Amino acid sequence: LDEETPYRLYEPGERNAALAGFAEEIQRFLAVPSGTILVAEEEDGRLVGYLQAIGRPQARLRHVVSINVGILQSHTGRGLGAELFTFLEEWARTAGVHRLDLSVMTTNPRALKLYQKLGFAREGVKRRSMLVGGEYVDEILMAKWLG
Repeated sequence: LDEETPYRLYEPGERNAALAGFAEEIQRFLAVPSGTILVAEEEDGRLVGYLQAIGRPQARLRHVVSINVGILQSHTGRGLGAELFTFLEEWARTAGVHRLDLSVMTTNPRALKLYQKLGFAREGVKRRSMLVGGEYVDEILMAKWLG
């Protein structure tokens, strides 16, 4: 994903961790009861997307997850993102999670449109929060309350 799109946190080649490092990272996320990782794969087992809900152990924040989502370019526009979010909301309701947080670059109108369609509301803007291709880019902070 880092190689395919400018909308990721890491630039191409910047994330060169070994598989063992990723396994440890996944275990840390899953150790917090209010966190999960959903994956989308093809019938042959090839991963084509994921949605990570990052929970926190603190009592005051256990009802909140921060979302990180990525889908291979070859699979965007097929409803996969919406499907991942549907599964996330089902999981969240059983896990006691009531607030979903995410951010999106202002230069990513497709993702912004999807999040709005899914019921996420804008809560703020982080001005010039990322440097992408030599240009500063704003991030829109969004959230959805599940209640």
